[in-house]
Amino acid sequence: MNAMYSTLMRKVGTGVHRRRALTEGPTGEGVLLGVIMATSIWVWVATIDAFAGAPFQTFTVMGGVVLFTSMHFLLNIIYGVVIVSAIRGAARAPSLIIALVFGFVIVQIAFAMVTVLLSNIGLGALAWLRIFAGSLVGGIVAIALLSRRHSLFAQLREAEAEL
Repeated sequence: MNAMYSTLMRKVGTGVHRRRALTEGPTGEGVLLGVIMATSIWVWVATIDAFAGAPFQTFTVMGGVVLFTSMHFLLNIIYGVVIVSAIRGAARAPSLIIALVFGFVIVQIAFAMVTVLLSNIGLGALAWLRIFAGSLVGGIVAIALLSRRHSLFAQLREAEAEL
């Protein structure tokens, strides 16, 4: 993941200062996080569809490749900005990190419910592998990238001590 992040950062700007400036604030860092999460989930879903012998079936069921991809990236970028803003805010108010963990759990529960619906309207039993596992892949990517840049676990311990 670190190699993908570094490669993307090299392509964004030529100078170190320019690259740092793009990811300096929560918006820039969140957009980059969202794009990386969206790409990893998109590749996951496309790979599972290909192995299942039904290329782009998930995308078709969810409105078509273009609509799914654009909405998927937009929502992941928003999600990335919210996550980064909450993590940066947790430096001032440690209880925000607990809210972030709670929000992550709620989002995963929501994806489980959506997966149940999608398994009944066209994706079948592989909906769990396509949608829910894809959501977990995105979560793992986010945690891996954010833990390199922020002290997530230290903030969580600090928030627990505050309670």
